[in-house]
Amino acid sequence: MKKLVLLGALALSVLSLPTFADDKPVKIGIEAAYPPFASKAPDGSIVGFDYDIGNALCEEMKVKCVWVEQEFDGLIPALKVRKIDAILSSMSITEDRKKSVDFTNKYYNTPARLVMKAGTQVSENLAELKGKNIGVQRGSIHERFAREVLAPLGAEIKPYGSQNEIYLDVAAGRLDGTVADATLLDDGFLKTDAGKGFAFVGPAFTDVKYFGDGVGIAVRKGDALKDKINTAIAAIRENGKYKQIQDKYFAFDIYGK
Repeated sequence: MKKLVLLGALALSVLSLPTFADDKPVKIGIEAAYPPFASKAPDGSIVGFDYDIGNALCEEMKVKCVWVEQEFDGLIPALKVRKIDAILSSMSITEDRKKSVDFTNKYYNTPARLVMKAGTQVSENLAELKGKNIGVQRGSIHERFAREVLAPLGAEIKPYGSQNEIYLDVAAGRLDGTVADATLLDDGFLKTDAGKGFAFVGPAFTDVKYFGDGVGIAVRKGDALKDKINTAIAAIRENGKYKQIQDKYFAFDIYGK
């Protein structure tokens, strides 16, 4: 009888473990300030590549998505305290971040670039950045790269809460340039009116130490959601949904090698 009671108690404990049933929404953290990956439409809704990919993944997993907006540097803390269940906000997979969270397989991969006034000469050794004010988003991999690589060369690194704030100060001449994801800079700044007169300068930055192995979706350590998302990523790559979303925003293969 005691064995039956014990088995019953164990069954109840297993049933009480948190799971992602079809009727339980998955809360996804995103910063909607990075067109074309995520931004706000005039009606206040979120639009962009990240948002569409997330919805496609949730549809594939047959779960409801609830999007939770959060500044980028608050996303991992929000994940840890369970305010959100996943981060889908162009977050690069790095060894440093893997100490705090688990990552899915990548869902895209692009290099980082430096944007400054068109015609600015920046060589491979970046020596020309001495004394230049370079804006970076606080808490991003680009901030770490700038502080560890550009600052020792004499660049003045200025952290900001969002990339949009950086664009304003670059356009106004309060910053000499910015380092960020190349696609983000191209669509979010260079192709806009504010970005006229600016251009990519210097080399592309791809060092795995700083920029990781592509962009993935972060979940809590040990969370089974990781495997479900990986299966869904593979499925939308296979069934053509990924390409359909990609072609809506980009004229090239953003998934990378």
